[in-house]
Amino acid sequence: MPHTNTKSHEIANILRTEILRQQYRSGERMPSERDLASRFDASRGAVREALSQLEQLGLINTQPGGARVRDIESASIAILGPLMELQDTPDPNLVDQFIRTFGALAATTAREALEKATPEQLNRMQKMVVSLSNYNGDSDSKHAQWTEFFQYLGSVADNLVVRLISNDLQAQFVEQMAELDLKSAPARKKQNVNQVLGLVRQGLSGKDAELFFSGIQLYFDELRFSVVEELEARLGSYQKKQVNKKDIKPIVSSSTSTREDLGVVA
Repeated sequence: MPHTNTKSHEIANILRTEILRQQYRSGERMPSERDLASRFDASRGAVREALSQLEQLGLINTQPGGARVRDIESASIAILGPLMELQDTPDPNLVDQFIRTFGALAATTAREALEKATPEQLNRMQKMVVSLSNYNGDSDSKHAQWTEFFQYLGSVADNLVVRLISNDLQAQFVEQMAELDLKSAPARKKQNVNQVLGLVRQGLSGKDAELFFSGIQLYFDELRFSVVEELEARLGSYQKKQVNKKDIKPIVSSSTSTREDLGVVA
């Protein structure tokens, strides 16, 4: 039984990738269970379970006579991660949309948190912002501080729907982005960071929910600009390298040129 379950997931993952790569077009009929069982050397039960998983993702619709591929817009949020894994470097437009959406949810959460906060909770928020303002350590630790701050805002806002959506988005996104090692991404300008913290501090001290909202929104705008700029640079360098590959002479060190083209900082 565990083997069947593993096999069905393996089949589902391969078919999911093929659908996302548009090897099967919207409206197109999927191969029959018999043909898929033969292709993957699996039982029809394992194939049927794999198709059921794809249907749960909203990628196919099972009908009498077979399954047909659905429009990608009909799929569930669970395909975001696999979509970003289709290429070594995720589509900058997709990443832009993700950060923009997540930022809107975070800003909404911040506004609700400020409106609901008790004096004790408000005091803790202010201390966390002071800590963020004074911190001069490495970027990973500062990111952890911001994450802790947003998590606290979420607990104060206590909006279950937003938290569940945010959890799903994070699960689809954070791991993939961490694997990219974007430490060479352009750092946000200090005056922009100060502007973010200034808006957040003013919003907290005056209990101005809209000002607080604007500060959090600006934080994610700055993050979005930085990450997307780095991704576009990586993709641009890769495409340029592919176009010019035939012009590279054998005496040129490919390892060195690749590192420079990709903008990797030693």
